Parts: sequence; structure tokens; C-alpha cells
Amino acid sequence: MADKQPARSAKEIQADLAASRSRLSRSVDELAYRVSPDTLKANAVASLKAKANDAAFDADGEVRYDRLSKALGGVAGTALVLGLLRRAFNKG
Repeated sequence: MADKQPARSAKEIQADLAASRSRLSRSVDELAYRVSPDTLKANAVASLKAKANDAAFDADGEVRYDRLSKALGGVAGTALVLGLLRRAFNKG
């Protein structure tokens, strides 16, 4: 009626425990690698580089001049505003 599992030997139990320890050890090592500061930094830098390349270049590897002109226009506008503010506050 009830399915009984065959009795396992001590060697089989020890082998199962050793396999479980090995899997757990690999999992802990992988988690430690994933959350290490060097790995997190490398992943963040790679992500930023990929986003910058996607924003600056199209699929063919050509420069996106429309986006480049917007960025340079923003930098020029910021420099102009800062120059005007400096001139306004440093009269004398």
C-alpha cells in the first residue's frame, strides 16, 4: 500500500551530503562574486559605456549628429548662462 523507499547506506547518505555541500559552496561563491564591489563597479561601467555608445552611434556605427548637436548646444548654453551670471555678480 505505502511505497517504501529502499534503505540507504551510510555511504550513499554521505555522498548526498557531500554533493549538497558542493552545490551550496558553489552558490555562495557565485553570490559573493556577484555582490563584490569590483564586480558591481565593472558592471556599472560596462552599462554606462553601452548606453553612451547607443546614444552616440547608430546601428551602422555612424555618429548621430543630431544628438551630438543637442549635447554640444546644451554645453554651450550652460557655459553662456554661467558666464552671464559671473558677469552679473562680479561687477566692480
